[in-house]
Amino acid sequence: MPRKGTAPRREVAPDPVFRSRLATQFVNKLLLRGKRSTAEGIFYGALQIIAERGKDPLAVLEQALKNTMPVLEVRPRRVGGATYQVPVEVRPARRVDLGMRWIIQTARGRGGKTMVSKLAAELMDAADSQGASVKKREDTHRMADANKAFAHYRW
Repeated sequence: MPRKGTAPRREVAPDPVFRSRLATQFVNKLLLRGKRSTAEGIFYGALQIIAERGKDPLAVLEQALKNTMPVLEVRPRRVGGATYQVPVEVRPARRVDLGMRWIIQTARGRGGKTMVSKLAAELMDAADSQGASVKKREDTHRMADANKAFAHYRW
């Protein structure tokens, strides 16, 4: 933790194709070993596949994120020798971050030929409230709901 207050969040520049900050954030999450051009190729290729299927790619991306972002999560809290899973609300920046992370992780683990096709399929599934990333969100919400009794330990 920083001694002089919280570190300021950096503003992300909008991407050159869609002029969207969300798209830039997604590309940054997709990066592996600093290979930005590869990540951009995967991202824009996936959006190209979505556009070929007759859907607005940016709207699909936003809807997929909206369906994947968690509202509640559980955090461990130690009280009197016991550790409780306490449900807490997720901050807006973390909400977006988790949604993107889950979509990318499930796309990487998905069966398919190329990462472009896997990411496109996962984005379209998430936009339709299906797929593993939406299931991850529902599991997180279910766990927070099951531990509602420990909500008074929130700090």
